[in-house]
Amino acid sequence: MTTITRAGATDVAHCAAVVARAFEPLPQTAWLVDTPSDRLAALTADFEILVEHAVTHGHIDTIDDDAVAVWFHREHGKPPAPADYDVRVLAATGRYADRFHALDAAFDAHHPSEPHHHLGLLAVAPSRQGHGLGAALLRHHHAELDDRGLAAFLEASTLNSRRLYLRAGYAPLGEPYQLPEDGPTMWPLWRQPR
Repeated sequence: MTTITRAGATDVAHCAAVVARAFEPLPQTAWLVDTPSDRLAALTADFEILVEHAVTHGHIDTIDDDAVAVWFHREHGKPPAPADYDVRVLAATGRYADRFHALDAAFDAHHPSEPHHHLGLLAVAPSRQGHGLGAALLRHHHAELDDRGLAAFLEASTLNSRRLYLRAGYAPLGEPYQLPEDGPTMWPLWRQPR
């Protein structure tokens, strides 16, 4: 039996660390932070900003402190940016801040305007990957979205994650796109409520 709990403000740092460890090997994070020794610290600090923001403008589901789903509620449009966002991103990522802002701009350019919940981050600690925790987190919130008649949106970062999301009922939303400066590909996906 998998127990899913709702994270709060006191869980932000831990959730951000789980996401950073899970995302560290992705091509998108290598594009963001091209020096491997800088990568984990910059990612953790940046994800802490996003996870904290979701506490107010969405929610975070967790399993056993090892799996995290960060949802932003966009039934009424895009939430406001985090307070002092540019300053905080610069403090978190240093010389890589321009890349993080370029990623934000690419995401904004491909984000749908229809009411939905946005899965900003889905991460499972490396030692627990492949055991169905990510799928369990998806099923959990999809059930609520289906009850409420709300759609979901996300952007897959790899072909493997894209396959996971397609199995969970997502479908391509437009064409895949490439991040700037010959960056890696992103796959926008949309799930209609059932």
